[in-house]
Amino acid sequence: MDAGSLAGTEPLSEAGRIDVRRLAAFLRDTIPGCAGEMSLARFRGGQSNPTLLVSFANGRGVVLRKKPDGVLLPSAHAVDREYRVISALRGSDVPVPAAHLLCEDESLTGAMFYVMEHVAGRSFWDPSLPDMAAADRGQIYAEMRRVISALHALDHEALGLADFGRPGSYFARQVARWSRQYRASETQPIPAMDGLIEWLPRNMPAERAPALLHGDYRLDNVIFHPTEPRILAVLDWELSTLGDPVADFAYHTLTWHLPPDPFRGLGGRDLRALGIPEEPRYRSAYFAATGLPATTAREWNTYLAYSLFRVAAIRQGIMKRVVDGTASSPHARAAGALAAPVAELALGFAQRAERSDR
Repeated sequence: MDAGSLAGTEPLSEAGRIDVRRLAAFLRDTIPGCAGEMSLARFRGGQSNPTLLVSFANGRGVVLRKKPDGVLLPSAHAVDREYRVISALRGSDVPVPAAHLLCEDESLTGAMFYVMEHVAGRSFWDPSLPDMAAADRGQIYAEMRRVISALHALDHEALGLADFGRPGSYFARQVARWSRQYRASETQPIPAMDGLIEWLPRNMPAERAPALLHGDYRLDNVIFHPTEPRILAVLDWELSTLGDPVADFAYHTLTWHLPPDPFRGLGGRDLRALGIPEEPRYRSAYFAATGLPATTAREWNTYLAYSLFRVAAIRQGIMKRVVDGTASSPHARAAGALAAPVAELALGFAQRAERSDR
């Protein structure tokens, strides 16, 4: 998928179940500074919760993020959890947009939604950062590593998030959850997923102390300052929870293990020439920053297998929405079609974990 096709916004051709007139009146009444006629545009990137740029005639702009229309999988598209976590993180060492309101009245947009600050800055969809100098690329990735390290160092209890995830058995619960989600959205057999559903419960890493996890921390889910290598906002907290911080970090490093086509990864790139740290060095910097014990080869490959298993389950959910006619992106079919290739990559890391014992 071309990274350029995912950047920016496009006009909202059909409002669907959004009552534009009532929504405009509601936002003008509840969010200071919203005045005049309202227009809506859809952010091109993203496959899950529809995200809209809401602009008013007086120049005020906010972002609305809603659940998709139609019948949804249990616990998916949790915009209320997103709203709660960005509200809690405001003012912490992890930059987030200001949260304005959560609305559970489905008559306005057809589903629950929340509204947050529109953070202007740079979004990057190609992890090779082709328009940058090597030194600037290195600074971008150093900032990515700094922020995820800061996230995992937060005191989630002090932030009021002690109950944001169930204590203990993180991997067992997550593997069971994503197995259920996959089965509920299965549109055709994927043998690699069957193998992973059997293998993962028998090969879970040792339990670590829980931390606040983002769940989908990637380059395209952050907004950078317009000119500085500084993150202004971390977005898309739909999958956030409490759990093993190394699992969150391993998911983040999938970019290094996926090929550029069709996954927009860094696999096979000359990272030294690009000025981007190689994955082992990036990983070592994370463990040094957090003080967490480093993983064994078997553990790390297991974390990667689990992370890709999650991705495959998510992509299968996208394909299910395509089949059901509720997909929120025109790129959804191409994204969902990658469920099987991702599952096969995940199974490869599971096999690598097995070999590391020999």
